[in-house]
Amino acid sequence: MSNWFVAVDGKSLGPFTTQQVLSDLASGHYNEATMVWRDGFADWQPAGRVEELKAGPVQTPPFSSGKEAHEIDYTIFGNEMQFVEIELDPQESVVSEAGAMMYMHDQIAMETIFGDGSAASNSGTFFDKMLGAGKRLITGEGLFITLFTYTGSGKGKVAFAAPYPGKIIPLDLTQYNNRIICQKNAFLCAAKGVSIGIAFQKKIGVALFGGEGFIMQQLDGDGLIFIHAGGTIVEKELAAGETLRVDTGCLVALTSTVNYDIEFVGNVKSAIFGGEGFFFANLRGPGHVWLQSLPFSRLAGRIWEATPQRGGSGMDEGSMLGGIANILKR
Repeated sequence: MSNWFVAVDGKSLGPFTTQQVLSDLASGHYNEATMVWRDGFADWQPAGRVEELKAGPVQTPPFSSGKEAHEIDYTIFGNEMQFVEIELDPQESVVSEAGAMMYMHDQIAMETIFGDGSAASNSGTFFDKMLGAGKRLITGEGLFITLFTYTGSGKGKVAFAAPYPGKIIPLDLTQYNNRIICQKNAFLCAAKGVSIGIAFQKKIGVALFGGEGFIMQQLDGDGLIFIHAGGTIVEKELAAGETLRVDTGCLVALTSTVNYDIEFVGNVKSAIFGGEGFFFANLRGPGHVWLQSLPFSRLAGRIWEATPQRGGSGMDEGSMLGGIANILKR
């Protein structure tokens, strides 16, 4: 199976299968002038000059002829500490990261699987499967993922909880050209059949200062996915050429058409005394982005600063007794 990389707005995205690239060419997401590369190429080439990608008999894209992902129903409960309850028909499945499950019916079979359960992760040689699963290690996740399948009759339910205060965002990948790119820790769960991979960010600025290193998580397919973000969620639809500057930790997810780069604040004085750091994420449309008001890193940092070993006031903060106790401790 060929692993293709595609150059978009100065970034290399991938790896993709041949069918994924053909699908994007057919939909107009890429064109014949889009530069592509795979193992065996001496240099990048326009897609229109690559024999494997030249227009010919219509080929079936991976997600266009029927749905590959399982069709699941869901209900989201709660306000600030949410969980999502997934309703499954017989033999329907959902995948999640380890530790996300909250509860499940007794006829739900839980299985740890190699890869993500998608058709792409189950195809190819054993080495291909190892390579695909190994990409998850780069994102800080494990080689395995948990698969939940309903084995009974009627309906079965399994629930997944958010790891910290915020919102769960349900997204149908078919509404976003079958692809969403998100922070590596934002993914909560998805219908079986969704491919969970990585998107390389090869610009040096993004690699050093973007908060996600060279990579973000890439979700491909035609099913439902659920991502989690902290605090209040803000959605922005960027027009072509429209630019938005965002704190790097506040970026949750974006569509593949959005160009993501890092921009210097402007001057050292603003960076040091403004409290916002030296760099912002520079997002340029067209496309859709999701932002969070409370990145987990910011929440964790405030908690750490407030702990007694860091000089914080401890448990009694805000009470008269606590103030007296702190004076006596000195």
